[in-house]
Amino acid sequence: MRVALGVTGGIAAYKAAELVRLLQDRGLEVQVVMTRSARQFVTPLTFAALSGRKVISEMFGEPGGEANVESAIEHVAVAQSIDALVIAPATADVLGKIAHGLADDFLTTLVLATRAPLIVAPAMNVHMWQNPATQANVEALRQRGVRIVEPDEGYLACGMTGAGRLASVPAIAAAVFAALGLRDDLKGETVLVSAGPTHEPLDDVRYLGNRSSGKMGYALAEAARRRGAQVVLVSGPTHLPEPSGVTIERVRTAEEMADAMLRRLEAASIVVMAAAVADFRPAEKTPGKIKRQAGLAALKLVPTRDILAEIARRRRPDQLLVGFAAETDHVLENAAAKLKAKHLDLLVVNDVTQEGAGFDSDTNIVTLLAATGETKPLEKMSKLDVAQRVLDEVVALRKVRASKHLTSPAGPPGPS
Repeated sequence: MRVALGVTGGIAAYKAAELVRLLQDRGLEVQVVMTRSARQFVTPLTFAALSGRKVISEMFGEPGGEANVESAIEHVAVAQSIDALVIAPATADVLGKIAHGLADDFLTTLVLATRAPLIVAPAMNVHMWQNPATQANVEALRQRGVRIVEPDEGYLACGMTGAGRLASVPAIAAAVFAALGLRDDLKGETVLVSAGPTHEPLDDVRYLGNRSSGKMGYALAEAARRRGAQVVLVSGPTHLPEPSGVTIERVRTAEEMADAMLRRLEAASIVVMAAAVADFRPAEKTPGKIKRQAGLAALKLVPTRDILAEIARRRRPDQLLVGFAAETDHVLENAAAKLKAKHLDLLVVNDVTQEGAGFDSDTNIVTLLAATGETKPLEKMSKLDVAQRVLDEVVALRKVRASKHLTSPAGPPGPS
């Protein structure tokens, strides 16, 4: 998800740097837009370094640069690409402009061009804030659905005391998360996710593997981070970009993945085994490259470690364990057997023969099987949406387990 952060010309502009970090910590991309006045307080370089993106401050490109079609329509491109626009700090001048539909720079033009939710955090002198004109502008914005993060009271840069100080950065970030529908229901949890395939070497240039892209596991890591969790992602070989705010450990073989997952198991409260681990590996790796002319008289395979089973045996009673199953026939029957055999709390199963499901696809069609016996088939949706639905079930299971713990002197139940 992408957020545009508008920074206007007030002494509180420096606090917007902290806001960039808080937004990024939830996996959000941040595009900073500065007014000319804001550049008198903080340099664009500061925000460019923090966000990793070019800072936009001029309507038609930087002074001295040649205007072109790209710069002329950049406000439209940004407006269409963002999921929310937050202005912090918002001066009285900018409040007046956006309340009356004026657009004389990039930021105010962006306000008119976007349909994304708008969050505004005013900051100014107490008398400016209390001025009837300012209050009328704020009320007009509220009536249009703009989310106003009220300024705090306290000592102001002008030497006066009263309302007008920029609201706390966490409060502004919380307003952005609320506008985006992001939740904190996994805050305090540590989620351990595996993703991608494993590659089992046959010789120095060949391996046995599968078609897993890692997209489902990466989506789960991103979704968990957006919901406030600390996330550790153990990833097999993929070409996917690293999710923001996630600790990632890269592995290649099933043996390496097993070692990484078990090493990190103790710190996790929720484990999601989404990786498509190779079931077999060559009994012996041939040094160098096997020549075509020499051929292979026979290829002896041996089973790889059953990582999910090992985790199930070693996990604590308070840890939740989620598995994945890719099936091609007798899908629910095989899934129910795996759910029971691996002592899982939740199993996500899909029929990889269906169009729009399984490996390589950006979408998935899954059924959720809980240890309680409940079965929930889901329609085709993006893998990120599937990840959110899986985590919805995890949160619900966590609440059930917590309530049982509170009512049972015996403590939390063990694996189902």
